[in-house]
Amino acid sequence: MAVIRPFECVRPGERVADRVAALPYDVYNRQEACEVVKKEPLSFLKIDRAETQFDASVDTYAPQVYQKAKELLEKAIADGTFITDTDRCYYIYELTMDGRSQTGIVACASIDDYQNNVIKKHENTRADKELDRITHVDTCSAQTGPIFLAYRANQVIDKEVDKVKQSPSIYNFVSDDGIRHQVWKIADKAAVENIKNAFEKIDSIYIADGHHRAASAVKVGLKRRKNNPDYTGEEEFNYFLSVLFPDEQLMILPYNRVVKDLNGYTKEQFMEKIAQNFDITESDGQVMPDNKGTFGMYITGKWYRLTAKKEILSEDPVDGLDVAILQNNLLEPVLGIHDPKTDSRIDFVGGIRGLDELEKRCNEDCVLAFSMYPTSIKELFDVADAGKLMPPKSTWFEPKLRSGLFIHRIEE
Repeated sequence: MAVIRPFECVRPGERVADRVAALPYDVYNRQEACEVVKKEPLSFLKIDRAETQFDASVDTYAPQVYQKAKELLEKAIADGTFITDTDRCYYIYELTMDGRSQTGIVACASIDDYQNNVIKKHENTRADKELDRITHVDTCSAQTGPIFLAYRANQVIDKEVDKVKQSPSIYNFVSDDGIRHQVWKIADKAAVENIKNAFEKIDSIYIADGHHRAASAVKVGLKRRKNNPDYTGEEEFNYFLSVLFPDEQLMILPYNRVVKDLNGYTKEQFMEKIAQNFDITESDGQVMPDNKGTFGMYITGKWYRLTAKKEILSEDPVDGLDVAILQNNLLEPVLGIHDPKTDSRIDFVGGIRGLDELEKRCNEDCVLAFSMYPTSIKELFDVADAGKLMPPKSTWFEPKLRSGLFIHRIEE
């Protein structure tokens, strides 16, 4: 039973929403973030990454950076850049990329559901990455970047969403990357109640993307509970900003791999080694795998198709993933890459960048590339349901949710 609540949303005025909306804070390095904010002064990135307001001598994580974020948010609310909806509502957030749409419910999820594993995870988090967002959320008393959640599609929710989408949207714009963003407000009390009740009948919600943001929001909530021992559970700090999408609308792109050397082998020796576990076929052109258990491989200017032999396939929800098959039967035993999270000899390229990027990297700083068949949303659910973790860099979600369109304040 999932508790998914409507909330009083702080959001940009309709005229400036397209200028405020920003990609998530963690897709930019500091220099890139500064360039975005310089180009668009209203970009929410100036609040999400307030070090953009200081010169390079100020540390990214200095206390004054978080204070600046708080000041900028309060100023944007005071000057009318942001407005506050004082009625508790849900919102519909639809993103359309390359003609394909995914439509989510913007709401607040429960930190108790996170703690009790109603909201399921498939990834570990790093304390250093958490600390930055904990400090940001705590200082601003606001959650500014929504968590990307998924659920098994529900007819009641679908019906309410379809009804509301017949009315005019409050936002409708195309971002620089060609993605259309549309938002509708669900204010009708009967519709709100129907959606709330439908989520209460759903047993499991899954974090698709945003594990660090979720962990940070939860830890701020737990800290505030400690500071407020008489809390009732109704306070806003008990909930965190989310967008929930039905599974059937989500698309996971592949997360491809590039490797910097052959671990001392010649190409011939390497091919001989990997032939023990994979059938190898030379290809006339680029290989975009079209089946689970198949991989494209680019080496010395040529593409090959690798097909995993039956003996190395697995029914285990983790070991059966293509990323695990490649890691356990090629990257580790042949190339000596034991921990892909920390080994500098391997890098990861999001599928959005295409196969040309893999060839480009092999002409620059790498010698070998693998194109992957994407992990399915069912596989992600199966791993989370089994209480296990996905291998590093298993999923690449597109399109990315924008920050700054929805803000959840958590004042005590």
